[in-house]
Order: sequence, then C-alpha cells, then structure tokens
Amino acid sequence: MLTPDVRVLSLIPPMTQLNTPYPSTAYITGFLRSRKVPAEQHDLALDLVLWLLSVEGLQAVHAEVLNRPEAQRGPLLQGFDAHIGEYLSTITPVINFLQGRDSTLAHRICSRFFLPEGPRFHALDNFEHGDEGGDGLAWAFGALGVHDRARHLATLYLNDLADVVKAAVDPRFEFVRYAESLAGSQASFEPLAQALAAPHNLLDQTLQRLTLQAVATHQPTVVLVSVPFPGAVYAAFRVAQTLKAHHPHITTVLGGGYANTELRELAEPRVFDHFDFVTLDAGERPLLALLEHLQGQRSAQRLVRTFHRVDGAVRYTHFAEPDVPFDDVGTPTWDGLPLGRYLSLLDMLNPMHRLWSDGRWNKLTVAHGCYWKKCSFCDVSLDYISRYDAASASTLVDRIQAIVQETGQTGFHFVDEAAPPKSLKALAAELQQRNVAISWWGNIRFEKTFTPPLCQQLADSGCIAISGGLEVASDRLLALMKKGVSVDQVARVTKGFADAGILVHAYLMYGFPTQTVQDTVDALELVRQLFVNGCIHSGFWHRFTCTVHSPVGRNPQEFGVQLTPAPATGSPLFARNDIAFVDPLGVDHDVLGLGLKKAIYNFMHGVGLEEDVRQWWDTPMPKTRVARRRIERALVNA
Repeated sequence: MLTPDVRVLSLIPPMTQLNTPYPSTAYITGFLRSRKVPAEQHDLALDLVLWLLSVEGLQAVHAEVLNRPEAQRGPLLQGFDAHIGEYLSTITPVINFLQGRDSTLAHRICSRFFLPEGPRFHALDNFEHGDEGGDGLAWAFGALGVHDRARHLATLYLNDLADVVKAAVDPRFEFVRYAESLAGSQASFEPLAQALAAPHNLLDQTLQRLTLQAVATHQPTVVLVSVPFPGAVYAAFRVAQTLKAHHPHITTVLGGGYANTELRELAEPRVFDHFDFVTLDAGERPLLALLEHLQGQRSAQRLVRTFHRVDGAVRYTHFAEPDVPFDDVGTPTWDGLPLGRYLSLLDMLNPMHRLWSDGRWNKLTVAHGCYWKKCSFCDVSLDYISRYDAASASTLVDRIQAIVQETGQTGFHFVDEAAPPKSLKALAAELQQRNVAISWWGNIRFEKTFTPPLCQQLADSGCIAISGGLEVASDRLLALMKKGVSVDQVARVTKGFADAGILVHAYLMYGFPTQTVQDTVDALELVRQLFVNGCIHSGFWHRFTCTVHSPVGRNPQEFGVQLTPAPATGSPLFARNDIAFVDPLGVDHDVLGLGLKKAIYNFMHGVGLEEDVRQWWDTPMPKTRVARRRIERALVNA
C-alpha cells in the first residue's frame, strides 16, 4: 500500500502536438488516481510554444536576430526584422483565433493584408488562381470556407516564425520534431551528451524556467517524462537535467513510445546521470512496482521492465508479474491540462491529415495491442502490438461518458494500431443503446468483416473517418507482408465505408523488399482507380523502413534482403530501431517516391484521374499491367 507522501507529476516534453495533448500522461494520471496515488500532469511542450508565440517570446527571438552579424542574417531573418512591428501586433490575436477565442478575426486574416507573409506563403503560388484573380485558396476551400482558409494562412504564419526560431536560435528546432537526429536510431549517446553539455540557448533557458515553475506548482516527489517520439528526446533530457541540478531529491523516470521501441537494448550508463529509471511497455505495472520500491516496500530485484544503474553499469530488471488488465487501467483524465489553450492548426490540405492538427480530440484506446499482429513490416514482437487485451463495450462507453463530462468535448480519436471490428461493432451498439452522441475516427484493417451494414452502423454511432493500410497495393506484396487482405477486398471494404458517408484514408507504402518499378507503377494505377470509383478520399505514401523488431528486421533472408551492419561507435549502445538494408534489385525508390506523392496530391483534388499514371514521373516508366476497370469489376462482383 502506497503512503500519501508520494506525489507524481507526469510531463509532456517538447515537441509533440499543438492541437491536443499527447495522451500518455492522461492515461497514466487516470490510472494512478484510480489507485489513490496523488498524480498531476503538465504539458511543457504547449508552455514552450505559447511563450515563443507571444509578444515577449518574439521580442526575445528578435533580440537573437539582432545579435547576429548582418552578413549572417539572410533573407528570412532580414524579413522578420523588417516586419517585427507587424509580428508583434498580430501574434496575440492570431493565437486567440487558433485557440477558438476570436473567430471573427478570420475575415481580416483572409484579406491577405493583416498578416506579414514570409517564405511559407510562397507555397500558395502553387495553387491555380480563381476566376476573379484571387489568391487561389478558393480552389482548396471554396467560396464559403473563410474559417478554414484563415486557419491555413495563420498556420503558414506560425510556420514562418518557427523557421525564424530555427535560423536565429536553434537549427534543430521544429514544432513537431525537435532535435530528432540526436535520438532517432542513434546507436551512440555521444551526440546527445554533447548537446546537453553545450551552453543553454534561448529555448533551453525558457524550458528550464518552465520546468522549475511546474515543479514549484505541483511539488512532486516523482517526475515521469513521457517521450513518444525521437523529436521529444532532447527536451526530455534537458528537463531531467534541470531537475537533477535544482531538485536532486526528485526521482526522474523516462518512459513512453520512444523508450518502448528504441531503448530496449539500453547499455549507456550516462543516461542515468539524468534519469533514475527507464521503464518499458505499458506503464501501469512497472510504475506500481517502482513506487513501492521507492517507499521501501519492494526490493530493486522485484522491479518490472525497468532499467537502472547499479555500481556504474546498466541493469535491466524484470520481475514477472501480470500486467494490469485493460478493463482495469482506469479512465484517462485531462484534468490539469489547459484544453482551451491548444492551437487548432490547418497545415496540410489532406482531409485526413487535417484531423491530426485541426481541433482537439479526446484520445482513447479501444484495445491494448493488435488483434492481427502478423504484418511483416510492423513491430509485432513488442508489447504494444503483441499483447492483445480488449475492454468491454460497457467499460469503453463508461470511459467515453466520463471524458465528455470532464472535457465538455465529444470528439474522440481511437489511437489503436488497428481497432478490432468486433469491438467497434459492440461499441457502436452500446453508444446507440445509451443514446451517446459523439464523433470518432481511428485506424483499422481493411478486412472483410467490415460489411456495408457494419459500416453504416459505425457511421450511425458517430464514425466520421477511418484510415487503414493498403500499403503496396499489390496482391503479391500484400501476401509477402502478411496483411491478410487483397486489393479487391480493400476496394469493397473502403467502398462500404465511403458509401456510409465516412472519410476513407489509405496508408500507402513504397520501397518494400523485392518491390520493382513495375510493382510501383501498378500500385499507383490501382490507387487511381480507387479514387475514380469513390472508394478512398485521401492517401499518403510512406517510404518503407526496416526496424529491428519487425519480421523483416528479424528474418531478412525471408524477404530477399541483407541487413547493413551498424558502424561501431566505441561506446555502449544507446538507441536502436531503424536498420539499413540492401535490396539486390537496386531500385531507386527515392525517385519513384517523388512521382507517387505528386500523383496522390493531385488525385485528392480530382486532378489527373483519367490520365495515364506514367505522367507523374519525369523519367520513362513501364506501362501498367493492371486492367483499366480492375477495381470497378471488383465492386460489381461483390
């Protein structure tokens, strides 16, 4: 039994998302409170961005610009300096607008005379101009889309400012990926160690101040730093560095998606100059064990999935105990997070991608893990995929209702790797039975269980969008991937969702082992036909990456490739995830990717749908082998 003197603070380090809090702290805070552990949460990423995007922050950035010799300023910084008065006068209204507190500003923003326009606005020249000689955004948003158009322009304005910060303060800065190269699949800790030893720049100083303010407010004895991506690692270590320097009595713990995937072979002792413990996988059981250990109720030998340093060496301890059942992890809580201060951005015109950055969504998981867990490109050996555990529909709707009651918002993003159709059907029925009105979207597998009647039931329960992996759009490669679907099946399932009024987004992949140029051309032709037949509304092409935890990374010979040995670093291993490989076919997938992305962008806007797909490449390509009416016949034969 934990004593009351334990106080846990979960921190979100820069950078994650600007429109909604990353959900890991909400999950763990809700769980700890359900076990009567005093727990709070704080979003340092939002704090840092809102300070930067304030009059005080821009004045500080401007001072950094003026400290640089004129010859080193360049056109971007010169433009910022020349228009600093306009930036200072517009930044507060723009932030209020993006926070939903001043919608009437949209009209002034759309005038194109209110905001200073830097290099990011040059992208608007790529749009066709309207008949009236307008700015061309009418093509994307229509005559009545004033609010959306204004948010897109305001987002470009913020991106200009991020570029200024990058040029004047820290070349590693981005709104989402901050100093990512220091941590992503970085075998050696040395680059990160050198960055942490460097003098504090403006961002470091600000993050230090914000960290100390959060600690002063919450007075924790344990601080959990949740790191979902490599782009949050540098700031996470800066936070821990601040805590060790100013509050050495506080126990610091690192966890989250990054640790779960990249730090599984951690052997670098210097990590523990900053963090006392690093935990892996679902955090509920490791944290309970760790808190008991800190209170003298459990020995270090009985920690669960936890790295720590013993006599200068890294030790991994896993005392086998059952994980907390998904039904018993409690309801996520956003208490303590300033939900009204997040920024609703619109940076991409892809209709599915805008859901990621537009509006605040309550993030919830339907089930832990993946019910399929066979895809050869996926990290199927890791806990977040391999251990499948679903909650009952009744429990899920109880959680949904509690979250709506707490936040006052009815939008939900189900963040499962692939939400199970059986669970979604039961969830939809429970929502309908209780007359709970929400809007929701999430990721699925395009499997035949999703019949047209089920698609309609999901739509009736509030489903507005789904995404799923079509991947390479080749039956041969889908079989090699062990996706468990065929192109024809994907066509029928996506059509069922689309006919129910649900937005359908396809994840697409290129560069998979043994994928030929012909395979790529054929895949694009099938994607074109899916758009033509109203099966999908948007898509995005990802370059295949081989990871150490995937079947391809574990058994490359089965996929006809050879892994490239990582160069020796001469230091203990830090992070490991992505693995370079050699495909004997030698296809230049980088060149192919340019044409694929150009095509999908135009397809989403109804452009070029009747043209030969070879037009999207600048070099000669083979003619597609796919029948012109392949998808149409698949739908008719359903």
